[in-house]
Amino acid sequence: MASKGSRLRLETVQSQSRYLSMSDQKTDDQSTVTISFEFDRMAVARFRETFPKARWSDTLQAWTVPGKTAGRRVDRWMASEAERRSPFEDEKGRDAYEFEPILSPYLHVCDRGFRVQTPYSRTVVDELRQIPFARWNADDKVWEIPFSSYEDLQHRWKAIEEAAQRNEPEERRKRAEARRGTEAEAKVRRRANERRRRRLPVSSEDFPPVGRPIATTAYGIVVISDITGEIVDPEEVAEHHPDAGDEHVWADWRPAVLDELVHTWPARHKPSDCEKMRGWWQPTLDELRQARRNAKSRHRRKRKDDEAGHIDR
Repeated sequence: MASKGSRLRLETVQSQSRYLSMSDQKTDDQSTVTISFEFDRMAVARFRETFPKARWSDTLQAWTVPGKTAGRRVDRWMASEAERRSPFEDEKGRDAYEFEPILSPYLHVCDRGFRVQTPYSRTVVDELRQIPFARWNADDKVWEIPFSSYEDLQHRWKAIEEAAQRNEPEERRKRAEARRGTEAEAKVRRRANERRRRRLPVSSEDFPPVGRPIATTAYGIVVISDITGEIVDPEEVAEHHPDAGDEHVWADWRPAVLDELVHTWPARHKPSDCEKMRGWWQPTLDELRQARRNAKSRHRRKRKDDEAGHIDR
């Protein structure tokens, strides 16, 4: 085991203690498990040896492990890493909870530790992923955290609970009612109407490729279906496309389908400032991975809707 001074955090390359967290992402043909952790060099070697197909995602700030049995294999690896910790850490966590318990409807105590169940919130997910040995239980739709990680849970609980409360259905409804009739609501509607038109201003001196997925500032990864040649009125679209100028023309776009995303070759480098100002660029690997996950989710929903419609008939 490497000394404390030799431990490295993958993202920041700083000396810190080991963290682990995991979540499941189901796809049509396999299950992809996401696992993130702070680790030393030996932990890196053990992980890469056990999961040679694992890949690092800058977007998720985590490793992704593909395979139908990935969840079980990662569980075993996490258990083996947990055994390397002090056998008294669970007892210390239990004692800390009894001395200063977290009282919240989102936290429940079980035999092995804690179960956290909240309304969905990106903030909650990001906070829980930073807690040692936290894992997502996809069957029960709860996060499970061992007693040994109670100190870290305590440290992050305020942010977790506040984010959960903001995302309660009643709170979301109150915010929606408060926005009703305001300029903010009108702006959201104008933005939605513009998106439904599926048009993108592009420079007449630098057209994007037609029929191939590209990444855009305004709409993520899309496919340009046609360059209409219609001149853009910069004043008319300034709210939604502030970088459009007199030399821009309209291009029609559509969402990229999964097969197109799978066969798109990623850019080797992140987009330059010039490409971002232009409004489109060759998508990076992380952008493509996220778009593929979204496309798979849309495909699953469509298939379920089709199956439900077939049953009704």
